Amino acid sequence: MYPVQTSAPVGGAGILERPVNEATRMAQQDAMLAPRFYTTDFPAMERIDISPMRKEWDELVAEFRRDPNRTHFRRTPEFESDFPDMNARREFVDFLISSITAEFSGCILYAEIYKRVKNPDIKELFGFMSRDEGRHAGFINGTLKEMNVGVDLSFLTRVKKYTFFKPKFIYYATYLSEKIGYARYITIYRRIQEDPKFRTHPIFDWFENWCNDEFRHGEAFAVLMRAQPETLRGRNKLWIRFFLLAVFSTMYVRDHLRATFYRSVGLDPTEYDFEVFRKTTHITKQVFPLTLDLDHPGFKARLDRMARNTARMHAIAEEKGIGARVRRLGLAMSNAATFARLYLMRTIPNTLPADVRMEPMY
Repeated sequence: MYPVQTSAPVGGAGILERPVNEATRMAQQDAMLAPRFYTTDFPAMERIDISPMRKEWDELVAEFRRDPNRTHFRRTPEFESDFPDMNARREFVDFLISSITAEFSGCILYAEIYKRVKNPDIKELFGFMSRDEGRHAGFINGTLKEMNVGVDLSFLTRVKKYTFFKPKFIYYATYLSEKIGYARYITIYRRIQEDPKFRTHPIFDWFENWCNDEFRHGEAFAVLMRAQPETLRGRNKLWIRFFLLAVFSTMYVRDHLRATFYRSVGLDPTEYDFEVFRKTTHITKQVFPLTLDLDHPGFKARLDRMARNTARMHAIAEEKGIGARVRRLGLAMSNAATFARLYLMRTIPNTLPADVRMEPMY
């Protein structure tokens, strides 16, 4: 087990000035829609007792030990080809930069947990997950470097801000991130399988095995939550609702800003997002006591409003003057109010199944 080694979060103090490329600057941003880096309460992680789920835990950790993808992430000579005429090249690069930031965020969080806890169950699991996420980030970065837009990951580790989340918030957010990541990658992969003309880059051939790692990581957080049932009860249901909406709405808004990329691989961004939402909702029934009502007409209408508002904010982002600032503030307030209305919509209760483990959906 060899987790990726990282420096402890230092918030950028004492960093030497060094030039960075545009891709690294994009990954460094802490904008509302950008993936973030996290830290947590390590002593609380130390105290986790997974004995209520020992059987499921041991089966899961055995899968991590087998490391089914240990030889998967190896680029072929095809990656070295130039792709100057690739449709939506800019949006494709944006997609990869967002993906590498999310993968590397998981890598450094998991590595920090591995280094800071002595609980053998938790230490072993997060070592394996750090290994996987580091492998994913390195594979994406190799692809970016071959397109001359690689991200400086060591620099990113030191300069990007870290957000503190309690362990239960890490569970909700990271479980959703891993499972929705699975749903996103497998949906793109299956579309390209159906019609190979949309295979604009060889990296898409790696998505199936890649997303199985994401699925397995989500299973780990499902077992952790089921071993601590208090994280799924009482007021925590309100937090679960919040994180579901935050993850879904962020994805919807970001994907509609990157609509050209999805169309280049044969996907309508709205249809794609709702297919991913439905897959993710089905999966989350293994552990969450509620699901969102995706079929309520107000759900899509409010997501569309947030996407339109955000597109307008991006369109006037470089404008100066008080008028532009007032317009941006008004649009941001509209998004906040729209999110609040989404939050107040009814949810659908869910009875947790007896078996916490799930098989990937194809």
